[in-house]
Amino acid sequence: MAAKQQGIKKIADNRKAYHEYFVLERFEAGIELAGTEVKSIRAGQVNLKDAFCTVKNGELFVRGMHISPYEHGNIFNKDPVRPRRLLMHKREILKLHARVMQDGVALVPLSLYFKDSRVKVELGLCKGKKLYDKRSSEAERQSRRDIDRIMKEKNNQ
Repeated sequence: MAAKQQGIKKIADNRKAYHEYFVLERFEAGIELAGTEVKSIRAGQVNLKDAFCTVKNGELFVRGMHISPYEHGNIFNKDPVRPRRLLMHKREILKLHARVMQDGVALVPLSLYFKDSRVKVELGLCKGKKLYDKRSSEAERQSRRDIDRIMKEKNNQ
């Protein structure tokens, strides 16, 4: 028997989501995958850049998440951008769906990671940024970078 892997191992981040949205709340969800998709994810062949979540018939789906076909997968490979079902309690899904429909917020996958050998998705309840918000967060990030650089120069002298 193989030993069960412990801990959390980050696979992919959706950096574009942090640029485009303010993250209001975070949720964890499981994801329904095929075996070759899990092997491809272990190899790091996943892209969350254009991914988003939808609720249909009381089920939560992630769309636009690209998992590259597994090299040694032959006929068992699935479509790279097929909709994948996310696993959450029905009560949580209905609550999220109500928030998305009412408040004008979006449900966006923020990251993908392994948690004790299971693949999990971190979802964010996000509100879109305006152009001036993006500029101000870019200016703030730049000033933080400049301060860190100056502090590092001072410490090295």
